[in-house]
Amino acid sequence: QVQLVESGGGLVQPGGSLKLSCSASGSISSFAAMGWYRQAPGKQRELVARITKGGSTYYTDSVKGRFTISIDNFKNTVYLQMNSLKPEDTAVYYCQTFPPSPWGQGTQVTVSS
Repeated sequence: QVQLVESGGGLVQPGGSLKLSCSASGSISSFAAMGWYRQAPGKQRELVARITKGGSTYYTDSVKGRFTISIDNFKNTVYLQMNSLKPEDTAVYYCQTFPPSPWGQGTQVTVSS
């Protein structure tokens, strides 16, 4: 089983940047892909970005061109570089494996003036 620990969230101004990290305790080869979800209060958790073992990426339309997902296989760590942040990006961000692992605690991202 893989344990997921997210970090890197915080308070940022609109237009600012953050880089999220997610450390996976298991072998990076144990899953086909990893991704980032986010959940705002009262909203459903949504997939934001995903990267496969082979390096193929997916982004939801609302973040395309602003967010970049990457992975460090040696460190078993997945990242989400978030640029040009908007208030609507405010949410708790969670990483996930595919096939899925238990959810981590997530990391809060707040975009506000």
